[in-house]
Amino acid sequence: RGDAQLSFLAVGQHAARLGIDDLGIEMILPQVQAVLGLHALVGDAGADHLGQAVDVDGVHVEGLLDLGAHYGAEKLGCTVIPISGGMTERQVQIIADFQPDIIMVTPSYMQVIIEEMERQGLDPRASSLKVGIFGAEPWTEAMRHDIEVRAGIDAVDIYGLSEVMGPGVANECIEAKDGPVIWEDHFYPEIIDPDTGEVLPYDPAKGTEEGELVFTTLTKEALPVIRYRTRDLTSLLPPTARSMRRIDKITGRSDDMLIIRGVNVFPSQIEELICKMPALAPHYLLFVDKEGHLDSLTVRVELSAEMRYADRDTVAGELQHHIKSYIGVSSRIEVVAPYEIERVTVGKAKRVVDRRPKA
Repeated sequence: RGDAQLSFLAVGQHAARLGIDDLGIEMILPQVQAVLGLHALVGDAGADHLGQAVDVDGVHVEGLLDLGAHYGAEKLGCTVIPISGGMTERQVQIIADFQPDIIMVTPSYMQVIIEEMERQGLDPRASSLKVGIFGAEPWTEAMRHDIEVRAGIDAVDIYGLSEVMGPGVANECIEAKDGPVIWEDHFYPEIIDPDTGEVLPYDPAKGTEEGELVFTTLTKEALPVIRYRTRDLTSLLPPTARSMRRIDKITGRSDDMLIIRGVNVFPSQIEELICKMPALAPHYLLFVDKEGHLDSLTVRVELSAEMRYADRDTVAGELQHHIKSYIGVSSRIEVVAPYEIERVTVGKAKRVVDRRPKA
């Protein structure tokens, strides 16, 4: 609860990104025969916790659901319609045919669905949708207002991360819409100074200053974590509509991770793919732009001196394929001549140029 103190955590170290190679399968799954199922990128099914987030009886849920969200909604008795991304015309048709009450997608993709409804001459406010649960990427109050006005729904924020559980670690209450409520009976939150690791003090009346969010799982049996650093920058807020504390909007990251259309992208991942291609030099720039309501990624690379006469379209197509296959995000590739990308001789190389409008 909000006033609980786990004093032993104060002397603990902070955990970074975790994997089977780091911990060993025995530590992650001590009793494999007791585990219901496995899912890539998700800690556990999360049905109990997601059930707290989607506390609605007898509804239909449609959208881009993580397996935890899928099972959690089913456990509540909801009929779940899992759909992948893209094929927006089909998404609109399914909403019209199956009349779902709740949609779970990224907020930017919800805006695309609204635009498609309008393109087809449909009134988004006349659809069956009543509530939208949106996450996987940062979004502003202005975007919430736009979605609610144009679609005639209540839009709430959901927070989660794969290493802790997936979606449902925290969820906004529809009554307040003042920040996701952390389910503190399952997850113990802390806010730390990202540079020093010092735990920032919590004021029951005001919360904490902004810092990096850290979680300790209290009930997980498969892949429990202690003081896991999320790298998300936010503050811890006092309870309002529920008895548990809230987090403020995520304002940024303490590392260099980008979120492109709900996909976590690290520049180092792209760098690794570039370095595996003999035709390319190990120099690159990433440009992040906003096209309509969606983010776009452009990767600028240069040919190696030895391969200066390679066909640029072929090289671009190969890298584009690798990025989509291994990272899961679409991108544009610009291949330039050797030495065209500026070198940094002092300080750190700037690899990312984020040209998205600031909130």
